[in-house]
Amino acid sequence: MEQVSLRDVRSYPRLELALEPGLVLVTGRNGAGKTNLLEAIHVAAQGLSFRTRQDTQLVRRGTEEGLARVAGRRGGAVVEAEVRLSTREPKRIRWNGAALGSVDDLRSRIHALAFTPDRLAVVKGGPATRRAYFDRVLARALPSRADLSGAYAAALGQRNAALRRIAAGVSDRAALDPWTDQVAALAAQLVDARARVLSLLTPAFAERAGELGLEQAALAYDAEPPSRTALDARLPRDLERGTTGLGPHLDEIRILAGDRELRTYGSQGEQRLAVLSLLLAEAELLGSQVGVPPLLLLDDALSELDADRRRILSERLGTAGQTLVTATGAEALPLAPAQLLAVTPGKVRRG
Repeated sequence: MEQVSLRDVRSYPRLELALEPGLVLVTGRNGAGKTNLLEAIHVAAQGLSFRTRQDTQLVRRGTEEGLARVAGRRGGAVVEAEVRLSTREPKRIRWNGAALGSVDDLRSRIHALAFTPDRLAVVKGGPATRRAYFDRVLARALPSRADLSGAYAAALGQRNAALRRIAAGVSDRAALDPWTDQVAALAAQLVDARARVLSLLTPAFAERAGELGLEQAALAYDAEPPSRTALDARLPRDLERGTTGLGPHLDEIRILAGDRELRTYGSQGEQRLAVLSLLLAEAELLGSQVGVPPLLLLDDALSELDADRRRILSERLGTAGQTLVTATGAEALPLAPAQLLAVTPGKVRRG
């Protein structure tokens, strides 16, 4: 990415910013707008924020429209992504000047991965958070199977609605059969795809975690998709509850260090290292598949790491393509960045 253009996005009335390749350090006091800058770049590259799904919150207060644009080179070709935001109408997305129909269309063309402190929920949160996270990884890493999670969720919703209609006496059991068949078929595909992407991700995850001092890191997914027979066997309970009690929508994906599950037995420091290692592992996986490393946006990733781990992480990020890292001061980064940016409210200057 070489150029960032913002207009009326969050705290930036207008900004034109040239970026150097490599590791870019963004500094500024708390509340200066460092996170807002990373968020705006994420909006331009991915069509959505990593903090909110309410597009109206992205438009600068007191205005009705905003624009976020990034331009650069991908594999030698010049590319440009533009997202126009409005408080009155749906956002508009363009890629190289051509209109795109959805956020997914944009995200299939350019990859950007973000770390924020609240991403620790991937490790410390409940199973649903991990399923959602790894299903997003699946969609990026296995684009031919990107629709699986959504298709399964849609079929599951239809089956659950049919269960409630049957329980209420307004439908017969024959109406359930097509949805049960779909749930069973899509569940098998989703479980297989999850297992596949985890097998691709685990080696790099273990290696990056080991570099950062988190030994024997691993990902575990031992799920079996429900068969049609198993779904039929528990039909009385599903009818009573009005929901499907078997399937990958209930599966757990465990993040481990040796035999310790980090959700329960990991310190917050270990949980942070695991999330950072997952991001680095996914970046490597996507880079190897696409031939171009993804853009990395790391907000406050260094503050809770000791000096050795900051150095190791910085060295790794320096070889990962283009990365933007925020910190309150330049001393947080033990290596010289390719570019230093200083943020004050609404403005960015070269440090």
